[in-house]
Amino acid sequence: MVYKYLKKLFFYNRRKRSYLGESLTIAAKSYQKAAERGHTTSQYHLGLLYQEGKGVPQDLTTAISWYQKAAEQGHAISQYHLGLLYQDRKGVRQDLATAVTWYQKAAEQGYVIAQYHLGVLYQDGKGVPQDVATAISWYKKAAEQRHITSQYHLGLLYQDGKGVPQDVATAISWYQKAAEQGHAISQYHLGLLYQDGKDVPQDLTTAISWYQKAADQRHITSQYHLGVLYQDGKGVRQDLTTAISWYQKAAEQGHAISQYHLGLLYQDGKGVRQDKFQAKEWFGKACDSGDQNGCDKYRILNESGY
Repeated sequence: MVYKYLKKLFFYNRRKRSYLGESLTIAAKSYQKAAERGHTTSQYHLGLLYQEGKGVPQDLTTAISWYQKAAEQGHAISQYHLGLLYQDRKGVRQDLATAVTWYQKAAEQGYVIAQYHLGVLYQDGKGVPQDVATAISWYKKAAEQRHITSQYHLGLLYQDGKGVPQDVATAISWYQKAAEQGHAISQYHLGLLYQDGKDVPQDLTTAISWYQKAADQRHITSQYHLGVLYQDGKGVRQDLTTAISWYQKAAEQGHAISQYHLGLLYQDGKGVRQDKFQAKEWFGKACDSGDQNGCDKYRILNESGY
């Protein structure tokens, strides 16, 4: 019986010891015996071990063979893995139409990541004719299962009016669902919408709140926007020290405009003691990051002897 071979496997899977490699080798042998008898989940796990080279030598061709056996029995995760391998050209020649076929089989069983991938392929017209309406349909199925990136994509499509009538309220609703799960880019988009006040009432307090959530996750542009708002005293009391702190966080990640703003503040002695050498350094960083204004300011200070 299949479960005779799996009994030892489950025992090893529960043990957390230093001989993980040995355990995986035993696991592979146990999966193999069960997989050869048609046990779907074992076929999937064996495919995964061959794909990752754990317990067996890495062999994508063999991985695909085992995934296929499980997929043909309706195993959704194996169908998804086949789609991914055909899409990414790993172990097989890239074949986006075949990827779509396998994703569709998994997606129709409710497998959320396959639904998302189908959305992307239909949106981009890869492996299928471009069809944004179908992309939205698949994104919605995934989004309703709380798939963050699908929620974000829906926000973008409704905001831009692509494949659907433009509807900023619906865009905000989808962004918010992703943002509340910690998606930094959705948090940034919400901040931007509330800051600009286009199609929604301007609300700088709410904008700052969303920027802060994204900025705390090291989202560069949100850090920059917080710097600007604290520098200008918009939505918050003006606080140059806090502005500098946010500019610095973005600048240290290579954000050219934040580097340039820091240079200006050090040059003019605003929020910090005036230090033209430090200003020159930040202007130089901005220049190296591609900001022409930084290059011009650096040259002027350099010619002035700083």
